[in-house]
Amino acid sequence: MTTRDPRATALARFAALFADETRAACLLALLDGRAWTAGELARHAGVAASTLSEHLGRLVTGGLLTEDRQGRHRYVRLADARIAQLVEDLASQVPPGTAVRPRNLRESNAGSAMARGRTCYDHLAGRLGIAVTDALTARGLLQQETGFALTDAGTAWFVSAGIALDRQSRRPLARACLDWTERRPHLAGVAGAALCRHALDTGWCVRIGSERAVKVTAAGERALWDLLGVEAMALR
Repeated sequence: MTTRDPRATALARFAALFADETRAACLLALLDGRAWTAGELARHAGVAASTLSEHLGRLVTGGLLTEDRQGRHRYVRLADARIAQLVEDLASQVPPGTAVRPRNLRESNAGSAMARGRTCYDHLAGRLGIAVTDALTARGLLQQETGFALTDAGTAWFVSAGIALDRQSRRPLARACLDWTERRPHLAGVAGAALCRHALDTGWCVRIGSERAVKVTAAGERALWDLLGVEAMALR
């Protein structure tokens, strides 16, 4: 008689947290790395606040989200970078062509902007993230042969560019994250987060719309060309 793996029930319950369109919409929205109010997420998901509250309760109890309360407002965010990676990895496994078509021009434009450049929790993704990752690799600053790793020259490049790396973090310095639109890995980990934060803080990139989309500014195009030789057309 076969004995069922005792982890099976727990795994099924955990997987069920993702198996709802409203909860999936919330998890994808929270990949922008920011805290959202319950009301903002309800409007984003197109459901009533009472319905959303029940879903958030399940996600918090299941360990996917953390919450904070400030006065009347309830803020939620992804529990940590590990959960963000899991959500992005799952999204990247959706077979091409099975996604729902945009219903109108607004949704089509938003989708195009997300594919062009976006934040994936705390690092850059989309064509922008891939372009930066490819440039780092081509210049010998990042190696991908046996998993992502900064080279000595790469570490020195971050220092020379004025991008501080948190060497005390328990997260890997560099990690590959499979991009769900490009189907190729982009840079995550401490280095990816530092580069994204620097790009936003210095105005190389700005957030656009209410989604995770970001746009490279003229200053960003010049900086990425000067520092990494990234062509401006690859960022548009």
